[in-house]
Amino acid sequence: MTSANSRHRTPPFHRPVLITGGAGFIATNLAQRLIDEGREVVLFDNLSRPGVERNVAWLQQRYGNKLTLCIGDIRDINALRRAARGARDIYHFAAQVAVTTSLTEPLEDFEVNARGTLNLLEIAREQSPSPSIVFTSTNKVYGSLGELGLAEHPTRYVPVDDDVRQHGISERHALAFHSPYGCSKGAADQYVLDYAKTFGLHAVVLRMSCIYGPHQCGNEDQGWVAHFLAQALAGRALTIYGDGRQVRDVLFVSDLTEALVMAQRDAAALAGHAFNIGGGPGQSTSLLELIDLVGRLTRRRVACKFAKWRAADQRFYVTDFRRFQQATGWKPVVSLENGVTELLAWLHRGRGALSAATAAS
Repeated sequence: MTSANSRHRTPPFHRPVLITGGAGFIATNLAQRLIDEGREVVLFDNLSRPGVERNVAWLQQRYGNKLTLCIGDIRDINALRRAARGARDIYHFAAQVAVTTSLTEPLEDFEVNARGTLNLLEIAREQSPSPSIVFTSTNKVYGSLGELGLAEHPTRYVPVDDDVRQHGISERHALAFHSPYGCSKGAADQYVLDYAKTFGLHAVVLRMSCIYGPHQCGNEDQGWVAHFLAQALAGRALTIYGDGRQVRDVLFVSDLTEALVMAQRDAAALAGHAFNIGGGPGQSTSLLELIDLVGRLTRRRVACKFAKWRAADQRFYVTDFRRFQQATGWKPVVSLENGVTELLAWLHRGRGALSAATAAS
């Protein structure tokens, strides 16, 4: 235990950071920050998501030999072991990310999300000293939240419970895995927490709400804020599943990277704990409200068509992030309008419009 604590006090620059799912948009933004701070970064990704190769190309052009790309699959433990060799810190983003895909391919969903995470934990346990791990879980571990009492307002659902309305869903809420995706990510979530408790890994779980920002290749299954913007800019109609009054809190990616860095910095103290991370009530929006904001910012009419509700969709999820705030001092600072405006500017510059359109087509 002494050597692990000493590891966290030594300068970090001599050992690299491993980011699994390293070509994704969150990883791209995190890698940019870490390299700018002097860290050496290793990206591990199978490049299966359309458009992410553009993120890698952008990072390679910007940072050259400060960045190492390892192409491999999280299910391949030997490839993962090679990428993780010597890592001081690990950010684990690699995942199958869509509920809809998990419904049609539940075995693949399990292998990627649950088995892939277990592969990583075992590799971390082999090393001495073991690297710290920050794992990005999901609010879907709380299930569909159908038990919440909701009032129907013209543009959104509003909880009838005062505490939920004011603060959102906290970590005290019961786990209720729903959908194969919820089960696979929930299993991974619990394995990370248990390996911290059983084997002493400095491993932390962040249960995330909706993240958005530059380098996001959004589609209607995942990355829906970027998808909405890309569709609006292309003049294509949006498909809304349900009535559009479902509510989410959204978090701009720079606020998330700050939370990720804080969680890794304090991994020894936070190990074995899960924290809800999102924009909170102040950054909540319904689909209808976001469509209205996009229309105002783009000065375009956003056409919509409605379809039936999708399985396991939550009518309301807003993050109560007070536990992580109390532990680290973190809070989101980018407003919804400012964040959407910045993402729109990035899309306008042409770097994301093609990728997002390709992923959505």
